[in-house]
Amino acid sequence: MNFDLNRDGYGWVHQAMDPGAVRQLLMELGPSVGAGRRGLLSVPQVEALARSKAWLDWVRPHLPLPPVPVRAIYFDKHADANWLVTWHQDLTLAVRERVEVPGFGPWSLKGGVPHVQPPIPLLEQMLTVRLHLDAAAETNGALCVLPGTHRLGRLSPERIQALRTEQSEVVCRAAAGDVLLLRPLLLHASGRSHVGGRRRILHVEYAGFALPAGLQWAETAGEG
Repeated sequence: MNFDLNRDGYGWVHQAMDPGAVRQLLMELGPSVGAGRRGLLSVPQVEALARSKAWLDWVRPHLPLPPVPVRAIYFDKHADANWLVTWHQDLTLAVRERVEVPGFGPWSLKGGVPHVQPPIPLLEQMLTVRLHLDAAAETNGALCVLPGTHRLGRLSPERIQALRTEQSEVVCRAAAGDVLLLRPLLLHASGRSHVGGRRRILHVEYAGFALPAGLQWAETAGEG
């Protein structure tokens, strides 16, 4: 690993998983419906990866407390589920139920699961691991980022548009088995795929803090 996560908001672990292990994980995950699946920390193979020494070692230096996996999503972009994502920051946490806590809000509901925006200092204590299960490039919807924008706090739509004109995006090209580490506040986007095949990602979010009393993570490793 040779990157500056504090400066750029992202970094790479190349060849983090060998091709045989990638194929095995895809078999264990099985087929997806539509654009993928959520709630994957209840899958033993995903929980084992999320809590493995290698993954925790990647994340631990960048969080103030020992990292805890709090959400896992399997994204599967292909011909029948071919979406684009406009420039945005990841601003919400998935929790079990709505509980009013000072500093947390607004609230939303996604797939029947309550989501809430926490204070920005908590989002700064999170890190996402994105394991590429297929190669990713401009042609099949690879992630694009604006380096350093994670240091600017919560951004308005107008500020996002301005930043798009002020600096160049970076395309996060990857080989199958590569891992991208990503700060949730980093501006990122992805386009549609323009080729056949698939762009599959295992996305695991880690927190370096405990939720305040009354709030619980919607997803907990080891629970069905």
